[in-house]
Amino acid sequence: MEKKTIYSRLLEAKSEIGKVTKNAKNPHFKNNYADINAIIETVEPVLIKHGLVLIQPIESGNVVTRIIDAATGDVLESSMPLSPTANPQQMGSQITYYRRYTLQSLLSLQAEDDDANAASAPQAKAKPAITPERFTKAIKEIQGGNQDALKQLIERFSLTVEQSAQLETIKNQ
Repeated sequence: MEKKTIYSRLLEAKSEIGKVTKNAKNPHFKNNYADINAIIETVEPVLIKHGLVLIQPIESGNVVTRIIDAATGDVLESSMPLSPTANPQQMGSQITYYRRYTLQSLLSLQAEDDDANAASAPQAKAKPAITPERFTKAIKEIQGGNQDALKQLIERFSLTVEQSAQLETIKNQ
């Protein structure tokens, strides 16, 4: 009888896992995603069935996702460093976020919408990018208390990651 490796066990598990259902909504970006609980509920029973143990410790300032072959002790892992300057609430958010993404990355998980109609609906026209000048003007309006400017900015334009981060910072002030 051939001894199974961690890779052969993982291959068998991955063939059974399939796609993870997006079960949560990000109110800021108005998109759906699979939260950490949905991912674990999907993958852990299959991993266990194939003799693979999932753990996600925090070690030396890193969130580590580790899959261990219970029979051999072989390990596969993915990790991300936590920000040392985060406050406790930010740290908790980072830990959850990094647990989700290291696990998705390690297993190359795909996600599907929980609403099958979303996949078959016609795709909306992409939003245009906003010019730096218009973005700066909108930020000044938002800081001046114009909440319509915030709504229009989000609805009408595609924002860069940096613009979204700046907007999030202003919203949290």
